[in-house]
Amino acid sequence: MQAQRFLHAIDGISTWVGKAAAWLIIILMLAVCIEVFKRYIMNMPTAWIFDLTNMLYGTLFMLAGAYTLAQNAHVRGDFLYSSMRPRTQAAFDLVLYVVFFIPGIAALIYAGADYAADSWRIAEHSNVTANGPPVYHFKTVIPIAGALVMLQGVAEIVRAIVCLKTGEWPSRLHDVAEMDVVGEQLANSEYVDEESRKTAIERAQEIDEVARQRGMGGDLNK
Repeated sequence: MQAQRFLHAIDGISTWVGKAAAWLIIILMLAVCIEVFKRYIMNMPTAWIFDLTNMLYGTLFMLAGAYTLAQNAHVRGDFLYSSMRPRTQAAFDLVLYVVFFIPGIAALIYAGADYAADSWRIAEHSNVTANGPPVYHFKTVIPIAGALVMLQGVAEIVRAIVCLKTGEWPSRLHDVAEMDVVGEQLANSEYVDEESRKTAIERAQEIDEVARQRGMGGDLNK
């Protein structure tokens, strides 16, 4: 139970940061739409819009990394992995995290912190356009994002160790999934009765759970 609370606490941090960063996509969309209007309708392009959109998307991309890892949604070559038993999956994950993940993310944090410090020291501005905006705050996101991914990686290592001991993957913090969207769409359909809706959702959930158990390494019961 203590290990589960520890894992869910870290999952919660990664989820909160990921969802908070997701709002940047709204700001990015508004910035692009306004710039299109200014550029093509009013013939008044903004010089620094490229830098702004680049920093917004880059920040979103980096800060969403820990959340994606918490949901076990990073791209995985699971042709062989999906056929392994949970303990074998856990052993495989543990080796990869220790040998590749920790050194790689540690290097990212170290280099990113040095990169950001240099940028703050010289008050760096973008050189893409004349009088470009400051970029030192954007470069500071690099070590922060790396630290968040490292924290979530620690949780994944603990998950692998727990699975090696128990033979079952610890549960992940639940978030809205594709099945939830399917259920909502069926609930609002006038062409599907209640019994058919329940049957369809249960069957879809069974398929989704089997796929999760075989390939994603989360919420495994065998």
